Amino acid sequence: MLLAPDALRGIRIAISASESPDLARLGLVETHFRLALGEIARSVLIGGGKLSYGGHLDPAGYTVFLVQELQRYSRRDRPLMVCLAWQEHRKSSRQELETHKHDLGLFGEIACLDPDGNVLDWNTEVSAGPEEVNDDDLRRRSLTSLRHFMAKESNGRVLIGGRRDGFQGNYPGLLEEAIISLEHGQPLYLAGGFGGVTKDIITALGIDDGTWLPTTTDAPPLDNRVLSGLRELSVYAQKASWKGPDNGLTEEENRRLAVTHRPTEIAALVSLGLGRRFSN
Repeated sequence: MLLAPDALRGIRIAISASESPDLARLGLVETHFRLALGEIARSVLIGGGKLSYGGHLDPAGYTVFLVQELQRYSRRDRPLMVCLAWQEHRKSSRQELETHKHDLGLFGEIACLDPDGNVLDWNTEVSAGPEEVNDDDLRRRSLTSLRHFMAKESNGRVLIGGRRDGFQGNYPGLLEEAIISLEHGQPLYLAGGFGGVTKDIITALGIDDGTWLPTTTDAPPLDNRVLSGLRELSVYAQKASWKGPDNGLTEEENRRLAVTHRPTEIAALVSLGLGRRFSN
């Protein structure tokens, strides 16, 4: 069920992924999560598509993991765009950024953004740094701008996992990315089987009720900003114009994508939807 070569030529898919707080109660570990993330990336790459990811450059993060996936499949046409919010690239020295750019080589590019989401010229505008950005309002604004930039530069978005607390923006990253993607009329692929905010988004949109996730008595109460974002999605789903994620999958297929944690099934469903939605 993988896409045919060139089925996604000219298409860029944004990947939204962060650690899920629900892995342990699902009997899963981070390795399972990364296997699924790798399979999703593989399905897009084999189909000739490109990827974008907004995050950081820490060695243990998902950016490095995605680059390793590119190396496995020998895509040397710079298919990965790493998007860095203002505070993320400002905390690195110019030499560190140059090293990351060199390491990416033919596998990808780095887009350093200003607080309004404009791409900075690498030679003249990316600062020597490092400089910590401590203004909370500026950090929130920069993250929202990053997410709008990524929505404009991509054709669809896959969400998997997602933290519910410890976030810096107006909402948890994946929640705000889902809202912005819907505002831009983009198809969403919601891989909810690993729990996290992606599962909450699925429930808010009425795709699945999420009762398969084991309950817990020690989870902290949800931040009011999380509740506000989920209410916004619920209102969106109640509109007469709402026909689902518009991702090429049927209602039943979206429900399967919402509950499975099997990497191959997730990749197969994402591939199926992408093929129907974007193949010429």
